[in-house]
Amino acid sequence: MANNRYIRFDWAAKKILRDKANFSILEGLIAVLLGEEMHIIELLESESNQDDPSDKFNRVDIKAKNSHDEIVIVEIQLTRELYYLERILYGVAKTITEHINLGNTYDQVKKVYSISILYFDLGKGEDYVYRGQTVFTGVTKHDTLQITTKEKNVINMKAPEEVFPEYYLVRVNAFNKIAETHLEEWLKYLKDGDIDDNTTAPGLQEAKKKLEYMAMNKTEKVAYDKHIEAVMIQNDVISTAMKEGRAEGHAQGRAEGRAEGRAEGRAEGRAEGRAEGELNASITIAKNLIENGLDIEFVAKNTGLSVDELNNLIK
Repeated sequence: MANNRYIRFDWAAKKILRDKANFSILEGLIAVLLGEEMHIIELLESESNQDDPSDKFNRVDIKAKNSHDEIVIVEIQLTRELYYLERILYGVAKTITEHINLGNTYDQVKKVYSISILYFDLGKGEDYVYRGQTVFTGVTKHDTLQITTKEKNVINMKAPEEVFPEYYLVRVNAFNKIAETHLEEWLKYLKDGDIDDNTTAPGLQEAKKKLEYMAMNKTEKVAYDKHIEAVMIQNDVISTAMKEGRAEGHAQGRAEGRAEGRAEGRAEGRAEGRAEGELNASITIAKNLIENGLDIEFVAKNTGLSVDELNNLIK
């Protein structure tokens, strides 16, 4: 194993992988996830690709068109975000509508692959990669609807998997084993920044050559180090705020719940107490995040409170 230090993937995605000469690294990741080679033709505009000090460093995304005229969204999310699944659904739907012109027939709808690389714990599960896809299952026979060859030849229909989006959730923190497959080698790099000397995983061979920390100039190293420090500080702030908020909110909620439970019935009191506790926890978390200088819109996304509610908290 080499002792070389490699650049984190979220930084590479923001700064290096957007160069056409480096597309092969991203193509390798896509290939091991989807199980087929994909060649990126061009990168498309994406809302979070700002390049200034106020960058949303907790989130990076790349939107690309491949050689099949399909669209691939690769999103790296560093911190927890409330309603994350709803947001990636919205992003895919928005992408589909953006790439069909008014007056086009529906056969021009683009297939979209959504790949989320998550550095926080989303849901509960034993695996580190989950795939979601729309299928049509019989209500009584429990079979999967297939489009026959004859129907395809006559009316040129596509199977559901050729039309509907596919979602891949890569739970980086859930990976904790010796890398044996190409996919696992990629997970090892995403989590720890390690790339085996003898790797043959698509994309990682190129990453070894182009993502080495020592290959950066002094200015690039300073910017990269500041980015890593900012990510660590933000994660610490959010973790601390959530722990304090949960403890304070739940304690207050339990106390109020017990009091109301005695007066109006234990079951109702416990339910109201839990709801009140969750609200109090969100408010406390929000206050802590705002006091530590985080943007109000970011806080709103991560607590479920509206921007107006947050503005009232800081008055």
